[in-house]
Amino acid sequence: MPAAAGSRAAYSISPGGHVTLRLQHGTPVVLDEPARRRLLMLVLFVLAQPGPAFAYKCTGDVMAGAMIISSSKVAAALIALFAVLATCAEAAKSGGGWLPAKATWYGAPNGAGPDDNGGACGFKHTNQYPYMSMTSCGNEPLFKDGKGCGACYQCLVVELGRSNQTTVHGGTSSDALTHDACSGRAKRVIITDMNYYPVSKYHFDLSGSAFGAMARSGLNDKLRHAGIIDIQFRRVPCNYKGLNVNFRVQVGSNPNYFAVLVQYAGKDGAVVQLDLMETDKATGKPTGVWTPMRVSWGAVWRLDTKRPLQAPFSLRARSDSGKTVVAENVIPADWKPMTDYPSNVQFP
Repeated sequence: MPAAAGSRAAYSISPGGHVTLRLQHGTPVVLDEPARRRLLMLVLFVLAQPGPAFAYKCTGDVMAGAMIISSSKVAAALIALFAVLATCAEAAKSGGGWLPAKATWYGAPNGAGPDDNGGACGFKHTNQYPYMSMTSCGNEPLFKDGKGCGACYQCLVVELGRSNQTTVHGGTSSDALTHDACSGRAKRVIITDMNYYPVSKYHFDLSGSAFGAMARSGLNDKLRHAGIIDIQFRRVPCNYKGLNVNFRVQVGSNPNYFAVLVQYAGKDGAVVQLDLMETDKATGKPTGVWTPMRVSWGAVWRLDTKRPLQAPFSLRARSDSGKTVVAENVIPADWKPMTDYPSNVQFP
């Protein structure tokens, strides 16, 4: 029987009745609902067979293992299921494996990238908290047409003299091009801008500050003079201590066109869907109907209507891992363009 595959899991059933399950993970590993359903179906299939083997292998930079258990008993199948879940859950917990990328830098040597401390995501004051100039352009696999804006990554260059297989901060970095100015310590950066240059599959065009931060003390300029370097990176949670999700109404917004910038989304960092709920003019209560907004540019979402929108507005944001927060009546009836409206919610 041919293999059945998904973004996170694949299995095959041989003519002899043997089931092989492969879970392949990148950064990070997430067993989503379809993958969990496939796992359960496989265990049920094993239980129904007279004696085939159940095999699994979790591969990647963080965790690798393999086992074959006879499925002639219920306990064996359950052990196989728990082993898969436990092993791959641990890989997800550690943040997934490190991936190779190229890194360059732009702007002032000690700056935040763009001269105006902004970028294609629409964030402002990226030289201040919580960005602190530790920002980066991402190419399309990172920027994702704006839906990668705000995502956080750890980036590092392996220190000269280290082996090509190095355990760093709970993950494994491999085959990195070394440089004698590199500290070998990972630094967190936030995607705030984009680039189009076809340098590599993953390309971080870092701010001068972020690029230099990967260097050993006193060797920041030496590393910046290296030009294009090989790095390792992985996705990590964003931590905006003391901040909740903020909504900034954009210039040009009016009753028939509403545009808002979403920033300070914690944990996943990136918002992939924003919905708006109006207030019923007659009752003064929320309508209960969510209207999807669409990306205008960067981290700015918009809604165009033929009739005037009725505020206050509630906004519902969904991150790329599926987590959702609702900011009830966060946009008041007397809202104004170019104004920040902080919410009282943050991603868990």
